[in-house]
Amino acid sequence: MVGTMSAAAVAVWLGSVVSILSRSHADRNVYPSAGVLFVHVLEREYFKGEFPPYPKAGDANSDPITFNTNLKGYPDRPGWLRYIQRTQHSDGVLYGSPTAENAGRPSVIEITAYNRRTFETARHNLVINIMGTEEFPLPYQAEFYIKNMNVEEMLASEVLGDFLGAVKNIWQPDRLNAINITSALDRGGRVPLPINNLKEGVYVMVGADVAFSSCLREVESPHNQQRCSQEMEPSISCDKKFRAQFDIDWCKISLVDINRVFPVYITRPEPGNGILPEFGLYDPPSETLMSRNYFSDFLITLAVPSAVAVVLLFILGYTMCCRREGFIQLVHHNSIQKSSKELRSMSKNREISWPLSTLPVFNPVSGEVVPPLHPDNYETTSMPLMQTQTNLQNQITIPQQRPSGDNYVMSTFRRLEVNGIPEERKVAEALNL
Repeated sequence: MVGTMSAAAVAVWLGSVVSILSRSHADRNVYPSAGVLFVHVLEREYFKGEFPPYPKAGDANSDPITFNTNLKGYPDRPGWLRYIQRTQHSDGVLYGSPTAENAGRPSVIEITAYNRRTFETARHNLVINIMGTEEFPLPYQAEFYIKNMNVEEMLASEVLGDFLGAVKNIWQPDRLNAINITSALDRGGRVPLPINNLKEGVYVMVGADVAFSSCLREVESPHNQQRCSQEMEPSISCDKKFRAQFDIDWCKISLVDINRVFPVYITRPEPGNGILPEFGLYDPPSETLMSRNYFSDFLITLAVPSAVAVVLLFILGYTMCCRREGFIQLVHHNSIQKSSKELRSMSKNREISWPLSTLPVFNPVSGEVVPPLHPDNYETTSMPLMQTQTNLQNQITIPQQRPSGDNYVMSTFRRLEVNGIPEERKVAEALNL
């Protein structure tokens, strides 16, 4: 189908494809001053005109748009420039404090907007021309920690203006400006729990041209320092000027007079041209290099452990067989082993006597003998506990006289043995009846 299209149609089609994939804007120039806070808002409304309209009328604001920023020719931004966008439906913000070292060199920041619904992109360049002046940075700098603010909230011009106005009321300087804003997370703070509308916290550094006021100096008093060491809130007279909108942690305030800070100059070597010095031609090893013989290493690896094992075995044999203590231990062990075997053989051959409750009984009135429940050849391994059996080895039968005549009946008694000698005491008592 493309082959049948004219050259003009192909050009129009290719142009429309390129315009859908990526659209570029003209470069935009900004001129921040070194030592002064720089804030640039990436407005979503600015890029919505580059994307096709939303299918539903009135829902154009629902397009999720994210931004990617980097220094042209590099994968990231300059070290002093930071970027934040809380959600896909909020504006992005570039902010930071440029230094005097970056003055005079324009920094081209590539800003790419991504439409997460249509996957289209729009791009434009932001040229930052840093201006170095002798007025900045201001000599007296104070850093405040505000606990009830996030960094994107503090970067809003209205909120930042209210804070600078409160600081100006207690400081009374001729010139006052914001130097830098840093999120507490960048200082090692923890992410707050999503309860009670907790905030991350933000550090705000401001500078002035006059010395610190007495109110700011109150935090340096011994009483307030002691309260801060005990994790208690210090008593600051001018805190009420901030309390309505800003919750300041006065224990974390930092007061710096850069006039008393002596600069430290570090001598650095001159950068080279990026080319390694000449080390001559590469000389590879010769092809006639002799191969290494590992047989001696193998013998040493086996001989040393084997020799140590033989020496230890010899010492153990000498101690157990040739020494008196070792010989006694062997004899003692042998006697214990023989005694164990003898006890096992005796336990196998011992005879278990029958319980008295299992012997045959007779009626003392009639003299009738109760026959056994099982014969002599009954298997005794499965025999229950309560049973009777006749003709046992340790039983004898004796006559018993009937109460009505001179005839005798036979009664069975158990014969007792003490140390292998029969006990005939009950038999003799029975015969004397």
